Formats: sequence, C-alpha cells, structure tokens
Amino acid sequence: MVEHMKWWGWGRESVSFSHADKPALAPFIRANIGLDITRPPTQAPAFGDLRVDGPVLPDGLRDALVAAVGAEHVHTDALERVVHAYGKSLRDLVRIRAGDLGRLPDAVVYPGGEDEVRAVLAAALVADAVVIPFGGGSNISGSLEAPRGETRPVLSVDLGRLDRVLDIDTDARLARIQAGALGPNLEEQLNAQGWTLGHFPDSFSHSTLGGWIATRSSGMQSDKYGDISEITRAVRVVTPAGVLVTRAVPSQSTGPSVREMILGSEGRLGLITEATVQVHRVPEERTILGYFFPTWDEALIAMREIAESEAAPTVTRVADPGETRFSLATSKKGSPVSRLVSNGLKQYLARVKHFDLERMCLSFIGFEGSPGHVRIQRKVVGEIVKRHGGVCVGTSPGQLYDQKKFDTPYIRDFLLGQGALADVSETSTSWSQLATLYTGVVARAHKAFDEIGVKGWIMCHLSHSYHSGACLYFTFAFTSPVALEALERYDVVKSAVQQGFLDLGGTLSHHHAVGTEHAAWLGEDISPAGVSLVSALFEGVDPGHNLNPGKIVPSGSTAG
Repeated sequence: MVEHMKWWGWGRESVSFSHADKPALAPFIRANIGLDITRPPTQAPAFGDLRVDGPVLPDGLRDALVAAVGAEHVHTDALERVVHAYGKSLRDLVRIRAGDLGRLPDAVVYPGGEDEVRAVLAAALVADAVVIPFGGGSNISGSLEAPRGETRPVLSVDLGRLDRVLDIDTDARLARIQAGALGPNLEEQLNAQGWTLGHFPDSFSHSTLGGWIATRSSGMQSDKYGDISEITRAVRVVTPAGVLVTRAVPSQSTGPSVREMILGSEGRLGLITEATVQVHRVPEERTILGYFFPTWDEALIAMREIAESEAAPTVTRVADPGETRFSLATSKKGSPVSRLVSNGLKQYLARVKHFDLERMCLSFIGFEGSPGHVRIQRKVVGEIVKRHGGVCVGTSPGQLYDQKKFDTPYIRDFLLGQGALADVSETSTSWSQLATLYTGVVARAHKAFDEIGVKGWIMCHLSHSYHSGACLYFTFAFTSPVALEALERYDVVKSAVQQGFLDLGGTLSHHHAVGTEHAAWLGEDISPAGVSLVSALFEGVDPGHNLNPGKIVPSGSTAG
C-alpha cells in the first residue's frame, strides 16, 4: 500500500513541529511579525466536515481502468481523491483548510508497471479524460491540480507502486530505477548494494524520482552530485505516441535533446515510468562543518571563491543574518546550536573576532570521500573561510543540520495553525548579480508588507553553488487570518518577490518548477519566443490537452 502525506498539511500524521522545547522562538516571532505562538493553535478541519462531491466516472472508462490495473487499484473514495487533488503549496493548504477542494480527480489509479501505465493512458485517451501524474504529492507550484472548469473525467495516476531499483551497472555507475520510488526507499535499496544517488531535496522523504525529473529538482548535495538534470542519463515515458525511450550514453549529438524535453515537463508530455541515473559509491567519510562569517557580504565572497577553487564540497550553504537569528532561535535548549551561542562564544566572536552579532551568518559546508580527500578539501575551504573572517565551530552543528534538514516544511504548518502565512521562493543568478538581487528582493518584500499593512519578515540562504553563480532561497512570513481572502495579501508579497527575481537578473525558479504558480512570469524568463516553442511542443504531443493541461503554459497558448 502506498503511504501518503496527511491530507491537510505536510508529512506524516504522527510528526509535527513544536515550539515548547525552543525557548527563544516565541520571543523571536513576537518581535519580528507580532505573533504570539504560545496560544492554542487553530486545528485543521475534520475530514468529515468537508463537502466532497461524488466522482463523475463513465462506466466504460471505469471498466477499462479496472481491466488495466485491477479493481483494487482503482479508487474513488473521498479521502483518496482529496489527497490527490492538490500539492503542498501554501495556497493549497489555505484552500484545503477552508474547504475549497477545487476540481477533485474522479478516480485515483495505481498502475503496477509500464504496461499498466500504457493501458491506463490508452483508456483515458479513448474516453477523452484528463491524466495527472502523481508521485509523492510534495509539489508546491500548482503542478498537480486539475483546471477548475474541467468537465471531462479527471484521473490522478499515482506511480507509487513503481518503486524498485531494477538494475545497477557497476562499471558505468548507472542505476535503472522505477519512477515512483520515494527518496528514502530509493536510497535504502541503493545503499544496500553500496551506492547512493546523492540527491536530497527538502522534500526527500515525500517525493519520488519521477517527480524530481518532472520538476527539474535540485538537492542539498547538488554541489557535488549535480541536480537531477545532470544525474538523469535516460528516461522511459509513456506518451500518446507510444513509449519514449532514450539511451543511457555519456553524450550524444542527435538533434535537440529529447531527454531534456522530459526534464521539467510536469506531466505535459507523458508519464515517466523509469529513469537511468548516475550513482556513486557510498563515501567512506561524510562531514558537515559549521562556520560563522562576520557579514553576509563576506560570506558570499567566500562561497564564490570556494566555487572557483580546487575544493569540491558536497554542501555550500550560508544563511543571511535574519535566517541565522531564526535558526538559532529554533534550537532546543542544551542543543549543539544553542551551546554555540553561549556567552563564551559570543564574547569570543565579539571581542576577539570583532563580529557584530546581529550581522553574523551561519554556514554549513559538507565534505565527502576518502579520509585523505576530505582532509585536503577541509584545508582548502578552511583557508578561504579564514581569509574572509570566518570561524569554524566544528561538526556538532553540522550533525544537527543533517538530522533536521527535512523537517523545515513542518514549521510552515505550525505557523498556519497559529495565524501566519509563510512561504518560500528561490532563484539563481550569477555571482556578479547575487548581492544586488538579494538586496533588491528584500526591499521589494518589505515594500509589499507595507502595502498590505502587515509587519512581515523575509530571510534568505544561499543553498547551491555553481561555477558561474548560486541559488538564493528566500523565506517570508506575516501574520494573517488563515482564510481564502488572505491569499490576496499573500499574492502581493509573492508577486513582489518573483518579479524582483526577473527584474534583478535571476530566474523565475531554481528548482520548484513552474506549474500554475509561476506560469504568469514565464515569458519574461524564457522570452515570448521560448513560450511559443514550449507550447508548440505540448500541442504537438498532446493536441487533445489530456496530459496535465494548463501547467507551465496554458493549454493552447502560443504566445508569452
């Protein structure tokens, strides 16, 4: 049985965020957005209180689906349909808590192999039904919902039963893996044979290989292993024209890359059933060190010089002063992080290193490989950090970061229950534009907070480094009643941030995809001519608009 996240929020029902063991958090949030998080939270509605319309599934289509996958793998019950209606964006969670369920799928289908996926798609096309691929349901860009006015039957095709590592070519270091494999399951199977994919996005616990490919995902260790577009060497995709198969070769010159067309396609071209991906031997040693930098500007320069150097760290992450203060405020009493800000360290940083404690930035840098390789990498990075006034504070903070790195989305759910909207937006730009973009986006966010009349907070971290630039990952929050009307205020802030990315030299999204959330800006990012090319591709493959219509570009769109 495929396990899904809770219908009303992120993650498992048994896991939630609490401020009770974090004494500095409540004062921090009260000071910065005026919210008292010590009050009893608002609970999510009871599922039984939701108004769930019945499915509209023609008998002929139902019979064809049952013939394709078996009756036990065709679900029309209310909970399955609600779970598969949305992803986990802030907009999704606000709407679902308000009982606004959108256009629910009429059936959720669980194929068990590529032949069954082919049969499901064939049945859907005959019935002129809409097909929306579903992996782990973690998407936050609106890639999973059906158009609200859709009158045709809607099928959510859950690939969760396709979850196996099929083969590992040890000489080529390539693994064939089914697309529905969740991150932990995939890694467990690889690790058992001494291998790792090395791909660890924030959503790792609840997202799939196929979802990563469909949205051009990046992971926390992409500095070393590459993002999913670099990791993916070949794909198998069920399309209206048959099964698309690409070759797992190192490089080729065979016209425009069909593999690249599938990367980031969000189900508009077909259903990914399998991928051949680059894998690596599990490293002998893995270390993540914590550092403090005196200022954000010095930290950015240090990250750039690390990217330029002979060092090859797995993680290069640094938080701006605001996110640093937030991270320290979320530490548990007596934890390694809380000990870091003890009076002794504060005095050392302030009196000896001459840090302004309100401006300092917390960084995590990771190293993997043989003990000798790790030692050399640490030395190269250490010299750069020292040159920019940074201080290494050891492995304890890195170990804590490693343990808690997938827990951040639970904080958003907690804040929703307390009466605050919190969300993220990410971009990438060149090293030369990084500081200007950061300053400009922060200013635009504060202007948006003023416009809607709230006390807001925005913070940022650099999450991935490249030869020519880096990714900046922004988080913003403000107090608001959690109701549908609040989305109008949210859109003012979100739009200011996204428009800031494009105006200041960044991209629309670094790894969260386009979906419907970002589609309005696509023409500014890839140009109107680019939108026309993408639209022509979608129209050519899917003229009936049966495959996840409306994502990336509106169905039938030919202009930016």
